[in-house]
Amino acid sequence: MAIKFALLGCGRIGVLHARNLAKADGASLETVFDPNTTAAEAVARAHGCGISTSAEDSIGKADAVLIATSTAMHADLIELAAKAGKAILCEKPIDLSLDRVRACRKAIDGCNVPIQIGFNRRFDPGHRAARDACIAGKIGKLEQVVITSRDPGMPPRGYTAVSGGIFRDMTIHDFDVARFMLNDEPTEVFATGSALVDPTIGSEFGDFDSIMVIMRTADGKLCHINNSRRASFGYDQRIELFGSEGMVISDNKKAHELKCYGATTTEAAEPYLNFFIERYAEAYEAEIAAFIAAIRDGRPTQATFDDGYRALMLAEAAVESARTGKKVEVRDIA
Repeated sequence: MAIKFALLGCGRIGVLHARNLAKADGASLETVFDPNTTAAEAVARAHGCGISTSAEDSIGKADAVLIATSTAMHADLIELAAKAGKAILCEKPIDLSLDRVRACRKAIDGCNVPIQIGFNRRFDPGHRAARDACIAGKIGKLEQVVITSRDPGMPPRGYTAVSGGIFRDMTIHDFDVARFMLNDEPTEVFATGSALVDPTIGSEFGDFDSIMVIMRTADGKLCHINNSRRASFGYDQRIELFGSEGMVISDNKKAHELKCYGATTTEAAEPYLNFFIERYAEAYEAEIAAFIAAIRDGRPTQATFDDGYRALMLAEAAVESARTGKKVEVRDIA
């Protein structure tokens, strides 16, 4: 029997999730809810599902809940769904505040429902193949992880104002995938940033648009993350794993592999895929498939609540490091 899903949030990412749920094996999109009724009606019409009048109503009609609302609502909805005994897939981050995430963890303690956080990059075929090769010993002992993640352009200023800053909003994906690739916990973080693309976001929001992070694990493995809010050639997403006996790279994706040669250029190719929905299309589908399998088989999810908590810990350490200009020790405060 198909698992009945409630979708909470029908914005850009909710539309993507609705489309993937509608075609996923073992799932059915039962109902949607969004305070913006026009958005909810459009998704319901596209997929032939019901519309709920509230989050509570939507949760009550389903076996599992996919939370794709604004970040400010994530923790509240996780608590609501967990206490109702529903499996939960929630977009990242759990919240912008570590204290709120801790409070959420305490509130759902004992609910014993599957919870998966939307760190979709763990499910990208290239990224996963690189990790699998590393775990299989094909590059010897892992020594360095290098993560490049650059957006094609600045987000709207209204979004920047409520995003929590680049480390909590954008880099949090990279903090998670760093832990995933390292298969270990970073214990030290050094971060620095600049406002090079739009200097006013520094003066107005205290934020950066260009950052670099160096992390170290207890046994000395190193990770370098570099982010920019602007890449003129498209969405730049690459991961390099370097070991004692070799290296593996999960590279960018293009719409096709055509290269053009002429009198003035050689190997000219199309820009990379435009943004995250196109670049990580396969990962979003695999993310939902893995969640459904975890529910069906009674297995742990592959991106847990604790993973969400620990990624935010690293983001907070990076914020502190960038503020002080000093290395920050990562402390897990229960």
